[in-house]
Amino acid sequence: MKLIIVTLLLSLTLLQSHSATSPLSILQSYPHLSLSVTDYGATASGHQYDTVPIQSTIDACSSAFHLRRRPCHVTFPPGKYLTATLHLKSGVVLDISKNATILGGTRLEDYPEKQEKWYVVVAEDAAEVGITGGGVIDGQSLKFVRRFDERKNVMVSWNKTGACLGDECRPRLVGFIGCRNVKVWDVSFNQPAYWCVLTSDRKHITLYCSLHIVRCQNTSIHDVSIYGDFNTPNNDGIDIEDSNNTLITRCTIDTGDDAICPKTYTGPIYNLTATNCWIKTKSSAIKFGSASWYAFKGLVFDNITIVESHRGLALQIRDGGNVSDITFSNINITTRYYDPSWWGRAEPIYITTCPRDDTSKSGSISNLRFINITATSENGVFLSGSKGGVLNNLKFLNVNLTYKRWTNYTDGLVDYRPGCQGLVNHSMAGFIMEHIDGLDVENVNMRWAEEKTGKWNNPLEFRPSTVNNISLMNSILRLHRCLKFAKPLGSENTSLDVLVITLILDTKMMLMASVSEALWLVHTVNADAIFANEAVVSERARPTISDRHHK
Repeated sequence: MKLIIVTLLLSLTLLQSHSATSPLSILQSYPHLSLSVTDYGATASGHQYDTVPIQSTIDACSSAFHLRRRPCHVTFPPGKYLTATLHLKSGVVLDISKNATILGGTRLEDYPEKQEKWYVVVAEDAAEVGITGGGVIDGQSLKFVRRFDERKNVMVSWNKTGACLGDECRPRLVGFIGCRNVKVWDVSFNQPAYWCVLTSDRKHITLYCSLHIVRCQNTSIHDVSIYGDFNTPNNDGIDIEDSNNTLITRCTIDTGDDAICPKTYTGPIYNLTATNCWIKTKSSAIKFGSASWYAFKGLVFDNITIVESHRGLALQIRDGGNVSDITFSNINITTRYYDPSWWGRAEPIYITTCPRDDTSKSGSISNLRFINITATSENGVFLSGSKGGVLNNLKFLNVNLTYKRWTNYTDGLVDYRPGCQGLVNHSMAGFIMEHIDGLDVENVNMRWAEEKTGKWNNPLEFRPSTVNNISLMNSILRLHRCLKFAKPLGSENTSLDVLVITLILDTKMMLMASVSEALWLVHTVNADAIFANEAVVSERARPTISDRHHK
């Protein structure tokens, strides 16, 4: 009874504090709840801070939501709204109209004292919240550039002020933390200065993004555009952390760092679906991790176009979390080299699990499906488990891979970063495989173009002692040039163990190997030849990866 009386008194106070023509009283007479920030004093000049009137509108809108039990839109008419951190509350949707822009402040005093709350817009423990309207939220990242560099910009960092830890720290753009029923649609996020920061009993890890979804349930993101400066590091597109039941669809992401990036810090990620997206990045288009303390399960990525990115589909599992039941389907990929200061070596598909450092564990990766994948890339597929984290049950179905070089960046490196072995000198191949138990390849077609591929024409490279249970069906390997081959099997001059590959079209192919501590290269018989009941041996053994470390 006391609770009801208090609620009624609060509602009467809110209504009586406005005149008969005030926004709240007008709100009463319309089915759609909305309040305009200009009615609360916002100037939309782009120079004067509008933080107070905007926050007042959000607070009033949230009160109206609790009174009427319907979401309330905070509307932004055309103009530019400079602001410090805005706190989004339950029941409130920011409705940023076309030709309206929210500009994030660039001063340290524009943000809360705690670094983990440095966002332009943040919602914490809220329900029924969202952003829409066709307008823009802009982080003004170029004002944080200390020195412009085509390879990678050098950025301002507030850690020099003592306000934060880490190698870099700047404000992020939008964060939903511990929220339920989040909807973000028909809006653009431009020029994030950073993404997000976690400080806990774990090691301090810095993360940065346009849209940060943390410990949320039931999130829908659609028809969103994200544009970050292509030379600015740590400006991810969408980071999904410890959140479940997330849908991302019809999004365009063009940014310097990872585009769609699920992570697990304090809990697992289940039921994430991303569809019908277009992505370009200097890092990974889709990346799991590298923060990976808990499970990733039941994630689906379908009908996605990846353009001129440094890496296509990537798993960087470094902290002991397990990944299972993941599907990538109907994806077109183009990957190329960029400066090696960016993680990635132009791999269309990159699957790795290894300990981040001596205090970390290896996580497991199992039941991954790659279906209807088409890629043109400057490097091959990299599948690398570890002694404590073998890759299990990977399936490639209907995959077309075209390999060619068109940039002038140096090749011949394998990138294990972060942690693990770092950058390692290593020859290139169509597939490089380590620590795998169960690989099913069906209808996979690999082609090599003529341009700049003289040193790179190896379909498969692996250490047989770490790779087991591989089968291929209807797989074709093509080269647009003739190659040198090993002496026939059984030759007296053959001093190395023999690796035998038998390919039988329309029949399961079993791979049998007996090569001790050597990496072998398997070549096609001649130009545009199809392996069919042929057995080939590599011309020479490769040094082991451990050998290369000492060079």
